[in-house]
Amino acid sequence: MSQYESLNYMNFDSLLSEDEIMVRQTVRDFVNKEVNPVLQESNRTETFPKHLIPRFADIGLLGSNLQGYGCLGLGQVAYGLMTQELERGDSGIRSFCSVQGALVMYPIHTYGSEAQKEKYLPKLAKAELVGCFGLTEPDAGSNPGSMRTKAEKVKGGYKLNGNKMWITNGCIADIAVVWAKLDGEVRGFIVEKGTPGFTTSTMKGKFSLRVSVTSELHMKDCVVPEENMLPKASGLKGPLSCLTQARYGIAWGVLGAANACYHQALDYSKERILFDGKPLAAYQLAQAKLVKMATEITKGQLLVLQLGRLKERGEMMPHHVSMAKGNNCRVALEVAREARDMLGANGIIDEYPIIRHMLNLETVNTYEGTEDVHRLVVGQEITGIAAFR
Repeated sequence: MSQYESLNYMNFDSLLSEDEIMVRQTVRDFVNKEVNPVLQESNRTETFPKHLIPRFADIGLLGSNLQGYGCLGLGQVAYGLMTQELERGDSGIRSFCSVQGALVMYPIHTYGSEAQKEKYLPKLAKAELVGCFGLTEPDAGSNPGSMRTKAEKVKGGYKLNGNKMWITNGCIADIAVVWAKLDGEVRGFIVEKGTPGFTTSTMKGKFSLRVSVTSELHMKDCVVPEENMLPKASGLKGPLSCLTQARYGIAWGVLGAANACYHQALDYSKERILFDGKPLAAYQLAQAKLVKMATEITKGQLLVLQLGRLKERGEMMPHHVSMAKGNNCRVALEVAREARDMLGANGIIDEYPIIRHMLNLETVNTYEGTEDVHRLVVGQEITGIAAFR
């Protein structure tokens, strides 16, 4: 296979700074040398390559777009390029870093007390602690406001009761940012591993995101100290703002998976000899598929670049993220399916990365807001009418 380069059809790279390209290349080299070689076995055995966690910290992948407390403070486009390269490896690898940064470090950074920031953020940035985000429940996904997890004020703290489901990193996490209703209002709590009444279980049998640890969190009369409630987060705005940060990274990340599939299909089509000694790439239908992939990836690149520039200026809105997340997830999944088709029978074996990406993207297209939900968010913005209810 030829040396990987992300699609640059419209000279996308000319829109990036030298520092942004350097960041992308650093993560690209890391993925090539340390991540890709372990993915086949990790996917087959449904195990997360835990030995990579310290390496994530070494190259500044954890909370890299946050300021202070041991974080790099990178620009938002540079951060997006990082997630793109991570997901070119595997969606599960990007998910680990996204959860740690956008769903654990971000809420502590944004809604936590100074004591909480100083206690947790440097250790999370150094991967001395791993975190998870407890929002989704068995009966509360697209509508998190219907959560059943409750918090009750008790002497010295808060007692939590409830269950969370589909939680990335749950069983390997040292802390969990858990959202629960306190007197009917959603509040955030930092729950440390080993707290009495707090347990986790691993969800097995996945055909998607097999490289990622997916868990359930169980809280039975789990008492956390008063100082572990996030003081500045009240209502759904808290967890939803965290999801906006994570969705931003996803909108960039899935283009990495799409690029990987396109690159593999292009190489394969040039090498696969068919009738009359001609390669697959010489046939009109094959070229049409490759053109469609290249066009949609290019459009997705320009969409997230503008999104990133808006974010850097403080002008990004949640409905902007919904358009980018919904569009790019769909595009990436379509590219993966077309690429799998072009490889024929070889498209379903893990000697090639396409089937793994395709199955992963089925999940990424669903989690943190399905395409349909994001359509409704955009629809509300352009019509002024909420169609959720």
